[in-house]
Amino acid sequence: MELLTTNNVWMMICTALVFFMHLGFAFLEIGLTRQKNTINILFKNIFIITVGLLLYYIGGFNLMYPGFADGSSGILDFAGFGIDLGDMQNSFTTADGSLYADGGYTWYTDFLFQGMFAATAATIVSGAVAERMKIGPFMIFTVIYVGLIYPIAGSWKWGGGFLDKLGFYDFAGSTLVHSVGGWAALVAVYLLGSRIGKFKDGKPQAIPGHNIPLATAGVLILWLGWFGFNGGSVLSADPALTSLVLVTTCLAAASGGVVAATVSFLKYKNLDLTMFLNGILGGLVGITAGADVMSPESAIIIGAIAGVIIVFAVALVDKLRLDDPVGAIAVHLACGIWGTLAVGIFSTNPDHSFLTQLIGVGCYAGICLVSSFLIIFTLKKAVGIRVSEREELEGLDAHEHGMDAYPDFRLNEH
Repeated sequence: MELLTTNNVWMMICTALVFFMHLGFAFLEIGLTRQKNTINILFKNIFIITVGLLLYYIGGFNLMYPGFADGSSGILDFAGFGIDLGDMQNSFTTADGSLYADGGYTWYTDFLFQGMFAATAATIVSGAVAERMKIGPFMIFTVIYVGLIYPIAGSWKWGGGFLDKLGFYDFAGSTLVHSVGGWAALVAVYLLGSRIGKFKDGKPQAIPGHNIPLATAGVLILWLGWFGFNGGSVLSADPALTSLVLVTTCLAAASGGVVAATVSFLKYKNLDLTMFLNGILGGLVGITAGADVMSPESAIIIGAIAGVIIVFAVALVDKLRLDDPVGAIAVHLACGIWGTLAVGIFSTNPDHSFLTQLIGVGCYAGICLVSSFLIIFTLKKAVGIRVSEREELEGLDAHEHGMDAYPDFRLNEH
């Protein structure tokens, strides 16, 4: 049997683009933080992608896509360890000989594409806890959250679980990826406390990042990666749908950036590049839940509202005395919630309802808040999650890694 493999090639290209997003996250995080913690952040990002893929192979993929039986509660099931399909002739077919994904792409391509998504949730947390969390506890958290919580939560919608049967919709992960990371980031930041010097007499103080050009490069790489993140979520190379998805994705990013920069200027009377950058990311996160069911006009509106949300969410996080060095909570949590709810307002599919979307948001808030709190609070009591004052002031690179990211170009930082 001959199979047209255009779909499979497209999915592999998108897999590579999503992989490339990890470089974008790394650049963004190190650019918005101080140079004395650069090695630490890079180490965490490399750990997340490598261990995340291995965990997804061991059990994550089959936790997320367990093949819920008819009559199942659709909450938890497991299809077994590993991803071997036995003695099948090729991976376009499943073990029982039937076509996998209607022959559009292979089982292995699907594993790799979904595996790239899995690691992203922990990467979101990495940025929020930067510059003050011990690396050991962060690694333990990553293993549990990426290995167990993310795939179980993902199965509720993408694995055909109870939220999927309810009619909840999340095309590429405004909630399933971004909010799952965002809720955990919120809990982690709360339990960690703020960096030394972030709040003075209750007022937030700016702690500038050491390389804004690198952060800018990171955002542009992430935007490029979103072509694969959303474009690949079509799960085929369908020309009409992939084209629409890429258009809505880009328009939302553009409007998010422009509106965030404008609102920030009106509010603070300065042209803040970091707010511009986070506005772009907010627009991207916001459109991700419904990129395939939006008109271009709706995408611009969704992105614009995400841009407004970014400015006020960043201010709210500061007002609550939570210290999020890269704006992860505003970008991934606030805009992730907005994007998911926006499906219930703007979707061209009349079956999508605001109430169902709200129920989905609530379900994910529940599992993520409870699980991340239990993991991080237990680690806090058992081994401690925060570095010492001396380690924080002198930098995590020196104390946790014995290395300097820029050995020939030192800056005195305190």
